[in-house]
Amino acid sequence: MSQADRDLSYTQDRELSWLKFNQRVLEEAADETVPLMERFRFLSIFSSNLDEFFMVRVGSLLDLSMLDPEALDNKGGHTPAQQLALIYEAVGPMIRRRDSVYDSVCKALEARGVVDVPYGALKGPEKEYVKAYYRESIRPLLSPQIIDPSHPFPHLKNKALYAAALLRDGERHLLGIVGVPETAPAILELPGRPGAYVRTETILMHHLHKIFKIYAVEEQAVVAVTRNADISYDERFDQEDLDMRSHMSQLLRQRERLSPVRLEMQGEAPGLREQLLRRLKLTPAQSYSGTCPLRLGYAYQLQPQDLALFYPPHVPQWPEYLMREVPMWEQVRQRDVLLFYPYHSMQPFLDLLKESAADPAVLSIQITVYRLARKSAVIKHLCAAAENGKAVTVLVELRARFDEQNNIAWARELEEAGCRILYGPTGYKCHAKLCLITRREKSGLSYITQVGTGNYNEKTAGLYTDFCLMSASPVLAADAVAFFQNMLIGDLRGSYQKLLVAPVSLKQTLLRLIDAEIARGERGRIIIKTNSVTERDLIDQLARASQAGVRVDLIVRGICCLVPGIPGKTDHITVTSVVGRFLEHSRIYSFGEGNLRQMYVSSADIMTRNQERRVEVACPVESPELRDFLWDYLERILADNVKARRLLPDGSYVPAGDGQGEPVSVQQYYLDHPPELTPTQAPKQAGGGWLRRLLHRA
Repeated sequence: MSQADRDLSYTQDRELSWLKFNQRVLEEAADETVPLMERFRFLSIFSSNLDEFFMVRVGSLLDLSMLDPEALDNKGGHTPAQQLALIYEAVGPMIRRRDSVYDSVCKALEARGVVDVPYGALKGPEKEYVKAYYRESIRPLLSPQIIDPSHPFPHLKNKALYAAALLRDGERHLLGIVGVPETAPAILELPGRPGAYVRTETILMHHLHKIFKIYAVEEQAVVAVTRNADISYDERFDQEDLDMRSHMSQLLRQRERLSPVRLEMQGEAPGLREQLLRRLKLTPAQSYSGTCPLRLGYAYQLQPQDLALFYPPHVPQWPEYLMREVPMWEQVRQRDVLLFYPYHSMQPFLDLLKESAADPAVLSIQITVYRLARKSAVIKHLCAAAENGKAVTVLVELRARFDEQNNIAWARELEEAGCRILYGPTGYKCHAKLCLITRREKSGLSYITQVGTGNYNEKTAGLYTDFCLMSASPVLAADAVAFFQNMLIGDLRGSYQKLLVAPVSLKQTLLRLIDAEIARGERGRIIIKTNSVTERDLIDQLARASQAGVRVDLIVRGICCLVPGIPGKTDHITVTSVVGRFLEHSRIYSFGEGNLRQMYVSSADIMTRNQERRVEVACPVESPELRDFLWDYLERILADNVKARRLLPDGSYVPAGDGQGEPVSVQQYYLDHPPELTPTQAPKQAGGGWLRRLLHRA
């Protein structure tokens, strides 16, 4: 079907839908029921989200506007230039709302002793302390510069902070710029006044008139430039003799110098703004001024003693249905094991890796890697396994955006430990989360296959909702064996019995499963939980299901290009978004009800890139108990009336609750009621003594 033939009556622009998601993040910052420091952190998340949006999405649209200016988006029907205009128009009010929320949060925090102190409000000893700090720790690091024929406009690094001034020298006007030192901490805490701090840019701005002392400072502001970060993984990846790690490092250096896409200013300085826009070759629509600091990452550095300013502490728990003293291998052989992050700890999976690294009977470990924690126990155990003589194969995706440098370093460390390293296939990022462990038994080879909806990352496993499924199924293992063999030879078209693997079978199977529900008409049932819905063929198929009377519930945290409730088109579809304490990250596809229900957990969103341009895996959930558990979870999300929002036919979101009745929060429910499943049993015979000794020492 051509772009012109697409029905746009029940779809909306992808970029505007993403901005509405970030608006929901901002609503969490404005929510007075959220603890104050957590509201401050939501402001930081909102800002960093918007930074990445401009770097990637706006950057790619600017590129497309030059390469193919008449290209039409197949959900909104807009050209790149039209999309950019809509984005610029939508962001302005969001910035003003952010400033208002920031001001109210800061006032409330100040009443609780957490104060961003303006320089002019510093008291005597405090002022002397800050002056000494500037003199000894900041001034020696400064490299101020004026802009004139002898001093060309400098390269402003992506998202780095600068103090900028419009200077006058007699009748002549010129620019002055000095960077906030990258090695300086973001804030300086004031001694003897717990919770009080001064931002480094505040200190620098106060001294700007001394830095440019031979000029008159007419206007000044803190500024930051956002640059296009949409680097192209070009055809050079096809070269057989290319060192991919070296090439990726070179691309990352190029990213630092890509074109500007946005100018941000803290403070009103119209003359300075005009000069900077001209130098950066940006339009007024691409600049935003406000009162909120341009970088809010320091929200995570602030640690006031008042615990009421934070969410109650949560530590992911070892699942009660698993036994600590019994090796994970033995427990997974009894039953499929499901870990539900962040309510469950990632430790059972880490223990499985640790046991396998030391187990003399384990022959090999194969795993995909996309994003890892900075201090990764996963890497530690994989290296130990290789050093113990196991055949360890790691598919490292070097193109994981903004984690490229980390993955380059991890690939090098794994290789030095003796692991076999391969990279995602040419033209396709490997986003699948799959691990296969092979063990020699008396009866032959046995396997454990693990499939996840999220990364092998201990940090995000405590912050994101995700599922980790471990199974001893020989059929899943055969598919996993085939998957890694196919990746080793670059075969993206392999066949699998149970696993759905993109780009070959995932989208096609989802279309068939929706077709099956369409055939059932009003008895059909579909629930899909995902991060984003943008894939046009699947959107159209879901609309056809609605038109056939199928009840369709979409649980979509972020972008949703499908608009529900359009009469005769999508009136049997609901769209629910939950934004709360934990980032809803898991993907679940459910088709049918009762005994006919088919359910999958997956790494893939309902996006064209995931379905067609990435290597992804969806795994069937075959345990009736686990299917029932996941179904209950989906129903609890749909019943949420605290953090859930519903998408309306006009594209807006409203709270799911009406303020009446008992509050129902899905995340709070699982915090209060840790997930429970049927316990595993201790083995009848005392085998695996070496493993028990290992666990006892741990």
